[in-house]
Amino acid sequence: MEITDSLKVFGLTGQEATLYVKLLGEGSLTGYEAAKLTGISRSNTYTALAGLVDKGAAYVMEGKVTVYTPVPLDEFCDNRIRKLAALKEDILKRVPYVKHNVDGYITIKGEEEIINKLKNTINEAEERIYVSAPSKTIDSFKNELNKALKRGLKIVVITNQGFKLDKATIWYTEKENAQIRLIADSCKVITGDLTAGTESTCLYSCKENLVDLFKDALKNEIRLIELTGSLT
Repeated sequence: MEITDSLKVFGLTGQEATLYVKLLGEGSLTGYEAAKLTGISRSNTYTALAGLVDKGAAYVMEGKVTVYTPVPLDEFCDNRIRKLAALKEDILKRVPYVKHNVDGYITIKGEEEIINKLKNTINEAEERIYVSAPSKTIDSFKNELNKALKRGLKIVVITNQGFKLDKATIWYTEKENAQIRLIADSCKVITGDLTAGTESTCLYSCKENLVDLFKDALKNEIRLIELTGSLT
């Protein structure tokens, strides 16, 4: 992802992000200099610079000529994150309670959204996590598994040789594709394939029959590993 695209996630427009990056590189610029260096029209440059000031990404230094200087990148990002965290708390207090365990089958599309769902499901778990997936896939949410272990959860992993996760029970086998199965607290299941990137799909459900089906599948996978003599 380009840095300007990343900055858009923090609330900047494309032109604001371009100008902010330029300010970070140059230290300070007038509107005329910023327009000349970026190729953005002067009218759009002044509008975008005003936006940077309003959004806390730039300061104005008044003098004979108005000069814009950037707020340090880490400071800007931290400020935006704090603002979003405060907004989150306010929204959570004001919205009606929403039941999380939907009694159905939900299709989640896109690798990023699937990984986010896996992370959130692990963070919400209270007792145990069972996961079967290639080590490369598990690496994308390994930090969440470590946090779960520190909370005292039981973690069982079925993956490739060489994967390490202290205090987890690990069963080694061949995992060549990006197929993933995860069960949380014996009440939530996520299953699918991450090979297609943005076109990847996974199924999420709290249906008891589906959870039981995948619990049996994981037990059978462990039994097969035991029979073939793979290391644990």
